[in-house]
Amino acid sequence: MPSRKSAAIGVSAIALSLGLAYAAQAATVLPVTNLTFNELTHPLTQEKDFFTTVQPTNWSVGTAGAGGSLTYVGEQGSEGYTGSPGNIYPVYTNPGFSVTVPAGTNFYQADGNPQYESTIFQTVTGLTAGTTYSLQFQQAAGQQTGFSGMTTEQWKVFLGTGNIGVNCTANPCVPTVPTGNLEEDSTLMNTPSEMNVNWSSVTLDFTPTAAELSGGSAILTFLAWGDNGSTTNLPPTVFLEGVNTTPVVPEPATLSLLGAGLLGLGGIMLRRRAKRDAAV
Repeated sequence: MPSRKSAAIGVSAIALSLGLAYAAQAATVLPVTNLTFNELTHPLTQEKDFFTTVQPTNWSVGTAGAGGSLTYVGEQGSEGYTGSPGNIYPVYTNPGFSVTVPAGTNFYQADGNPQYESTIFQTVTGLTAGTTYSLQFQQAAGQQTGFSGMTTEQWKVFLGTGNIGVNCTANPCVPTVPTGNLEEDSTLMNTPSEMNVNWSSVTLDFTPTAAELSGGSAILTFLAWGDNGSTTNLPPTVFLEGVNTTPVVPEPATLSLLGAGLLGLGGIMLRRRAKRDAAV
């Protein structure tokens, strides 16, 4: 009887562990559309073009800084674009950018100097107050070629009533965030002079209340933020690569390996229990 009880406990533990492993991956995701920036109103005719020219569907551009909206969409791998049509500037590519997952997605690039940038935003629907939503993406950073000096970069991300702006009446500038917006900032990137910071994954969680929602909808806003708002034009450049907001669920093979490992552990426990029973 003890062996049967132990076996039942072992099987239950395995089932519970498998369930927890799956549940840990099954978070509620923020239902953003076109976060890959692949759906464009006007197709790219070069490696990288102005955000306002290609106009990614479901995205809008906020109020531009004093120097104009230096926001772009580019094809993966062209972060270090060497051409110079208009103000589409290249960045240093030392040590270089990796090809990141998911392959084939476009990226969004923005100048992190508050005087030369704009927010991008979209309305997200189907939200419920009190529910925690996860937003996943990848970020990178670089410095414009021809400049030098260490820079810092990150994304300030807002969910709520929107209307995010920047106040540059003093240096450094500060974001203007109306009541009714939640803010989460990505990990700060530190870019050495004349170099870049490679792609890394970011996950931000938002739990909107009724104050941030309107009929189950809220505005998601991205603001590139460099050098803590300094207007000294080094300049810091921030990249955002679209990622499926669906969480990564372990593949069947991964779950099988996990199950096999737990079964093996259960077998070891049963054998030890049987030895103890035999010794009594």
